[in-house]
Amino acid sequence: MYAHSTRSHIPQPPHSAGTPYKGLRAAIDPNQIPSPIDTIEADKEKWEGQAYMTLPGKHPPLSTTDFVAIDQGNTSPRYIRMSTWNLPSSSRLASDCEIPLAAVIQPFADQDPREEPVPLVETGDIGPARCERCRGYINPWCTWGANGTRWRCNLCGHESEVAPEYFCNLDANMLRLDHLQRPELNKGTVDFAVPQEYWTPHPPPTIRPLYYSMLPEPSTSRRSPTHMDYVFAFDVSQEAVRSGFLQTACTVLIELLYGRDDTIPPCFPPSSRVAILTFDRALQFYDLSSAIDGQSPMLVVPDVDEVFLPSIEGLFVNPVESRDAIYNLLSALPSRHEQIFEIESALGSALSASLAALAGRGGQVVAFAATLPMIGVGALQPLQDESTLYGTEKERTLFEPRDESWKDLGEQCASEGIGVNLFLGMSRPIDIASIGLVATLSGGDMYFHPRFDAGRDGLVLSSQFRRLVSRATVYSCSMRVRTSVGLRVGSQYGNFYESPASDMEFGTMDADKTICVKLEHTSRLDDRQYAFLQSAILYTTVTGERRVRVHNLALRVVSLAGNVFQYADMDAAVSYIIREAISKLHSTRITQIQESLTERCALILYAYRKFCAAAAAPTQLILPEAFRSLPLYILAMMKTKPLKGRNVTADVRNYYAHKISAMSVRSIIHHLYPRMLAVHDLDDKIALPDGNGRIDLPSLMRDSHLFMESHGVYLIDNEDSMMLWVGSSVSPQVLKDLLDVDDVFNVDPRMLYLPHLQTQLSTQVRNILAHRFSQRGHTPRFTVTRQNMDGSEIEFSDMLVEDQNNAAMSYLDYLCLVHKQIHSALTTGASIANNSGFRSMPW
Repeated sequence: MYAHSTRSHIPQPPHSAGTPYKGLRAAIDPNQIPSPIDTIEADKEKWEGQAYMTLPGKHPPLSTTDFVAIDQGNTSPRYIRMSTWNLPSSSRLASDCEIPLAAVIQPFADQDPREEPVPLVETGDIGPARCERCRGYINPWCTWGANGTRWRCNLCGHESEVAPEYFCNLDANMLRLDHLQRPELNKGTVDFAVPQEYWTPHPPPTIRPLYYSMLPEPSTSRRSPTHMDYVFAFDVSQEAVRSGFLQTACTVLIELLYGRDDTIPPCFPPSSRVAILTFDRALQFYDLSSAIDGQSPMLVVPDVDEVFLPSIEGLFVNPVESRDAIYNLLSALPSRHEQIFEIESALGSALSASLAALAGRGGQVVAFAATLPMIGVGALQPLQDESTLYGTEKERTLFEPRDESWKDLGEQCASEGIGVNLFLGMSRPIDIASIGLVATLSGGDMYFHPRFDAGRDGLVLSSQFRRLVSRATVYSCSMRVRTSVGLRVGSQYGNFYESPASDMEFGTMDADKTICVKLEHTSRLDDRQYAFLQSAILYTTVTGERRVRVHNLALRVVSLAGNVFQYADMDAAVSYIIREAISKLHSTRITQIQESLTERCALILYAYRKFCAAAAAPTQLILPEAFRSLPLYILAMMKTKPLKGRNVTADVRNYYAHKISAMSVRSIIHHLYPRMLAVHDLDDKIALPDGNGRIDLPSLMRDSHLFMESHGVYLIDNEDSMMLWVGSSVSPQVLKDLLDVDDVFNVDPRMLYLPHLQTQLSTQVRNILAHRFSQRGHTPRFTVTRQNMDGSEIEFSDMLVEDQNNAAMSYLDYLCLVHKQIHSALTTGASIANNSGFRSMPW
């Protein structure tokens, strides 16, 4: 499209320092080292025109591919991805292969519009059929006997009686005659509507109650499911008002509830009610049901150490019925607090009050905080210089709560079925290690806007808030993963509270949340039989219906290492490895975590050389097909904000640790290796609708300055932020078509979004951005940076993960380092895991 006669590659842009490679560097052409882009593009092309059939025995599409799955009794890889789709038959084989056995589960993942929705099975008063021994749910892999009066569980092998109401005769193939009419017998993923015995039990009294309740004790042991209610809590301290954080939050909530003109539709669940709470040195509640002259009476609780609800009457209202009261209150809050110079705020007390308001029925809390909570429940003091703690035994204290009240608050919210979401817009450290624990344990989200600027951050906050409210969300959730005989669930990673019974408890669960479980062998598996995995999550819908969503997975069992590697899934393995690494921040120094990551990478590749490619010369770098890009992703993990060395504040590390721990597999892959494309070099037909309305997306490029040119314009996107890099020698015509300026000096680096121009290039790029928005449902922060002109270029260059930056090596050097270790182990027989020379290498 915009041809250029000469190729002028750019020098490495300014970046945070990287680690140089010491020793002899192999003469490897950067163009020849494995690239994830080739694999991603080939997979997209493969699944573009065909559907994925879910029966075992095939390679599923990569997580980065938009595919259509047809459920044949095995759940879609959209919901469960395995680190290998061929399970090793023994713990010895699993140990030899070094591939972690893990399942990454996203129970409410957004489906492709072309797929049939998850079927809902009405079970009446008897509830879903379950195994009498292991309590597994009926599924397509169970077998029938005794002419239909008994069924055998595929998980534990126990035979259970069929309830009379559920009985049906069998045909000649030993299948029920109503097999095709029963989704639970032919679909891998189903929802069961469940009776009263599945209702949420009231949690037992706590030893350390965080609020005083004036409500009577419940008369029943279980609570009746009801629609999901929301509490919106606003920080009205001086910092929140001064920065415009309060004004932005109130404006966005009004738009979510009621829309704006004809351009922004409302998206709030029609059956849900809302309560509004404000806090500074005191808590302010509002009776929204009895507004006088459009003003809602305010009820003040001055004692933030002993929290109680002044009244439950009028606290929750339907936003449509009480529109005037809510609109007037939200419109007046910013101006009402402009002249009140309270510098302190009691966030912990506000969350305790929200817990008290929703206790007994569950719901969702959305809190906006701009100030470190130095008074009330969980009061914290500013942290002293944290930089002196890195590399010492006290480093782990940066990732632990400094007051146990925050942990108690998170656990009590999870037990009550309440999810807490935090929007943070502070100018000083706010101790996310402490306050963020409430969101982590309750299954909520955090949204991080340091040095909040309404003009810069308002658009992103609005997009995040809209996604939070509009995505598929359920509450009062309890989840368990069951396996067939010979396997068990070991560690569990994600944002949840693990109950004493090892169930995962979530206050809320949504379409974006993912959990990860590690599988372990308890006995040898039969390679003539399938192994099975069943995930069941019990939940309440937004509209107040109690259900169980069940995912079933059958997996082939193999006895050869080559077959394990052949069907390995790097996306799922990477997702597990980074979660495991982040979980060690509480107990292990960052440098040691980085060393163990490199060790794991070398061990996996060494295992493949040893058991699958032993005949190759030790000097050859042999990579398994499934793990061709593993060294690059392991290196990228060490360049992420939670795990990288130097110059990252504890708040930033803890925020990204929370975020990555619940990310989907696709988001993790895109976050570790950002998507970059050359905007100036788009084909004339790319990203424009064809005759059928389909849009072909452009190919991506590698994340390195070695492949960039000074006359180019590049877009990079790591799911959290999106940057447009403009080269110093860019063509004036490209600038005119994309940004409506004709000189690089006239480009506005404070631009928040691309201008809407009628040019072909502008249309193409906006179509690409619209496709990405439809994939993730929200807009990341957008920044324009110019070569050698803007400070934000440092952030851009740090996203080029193949370069030497982020206190780590370049991809080429790191590959040499890993290969050197594998070569040493092959030629000397030394153990990689115990090789002290390996651990002393500089990263």
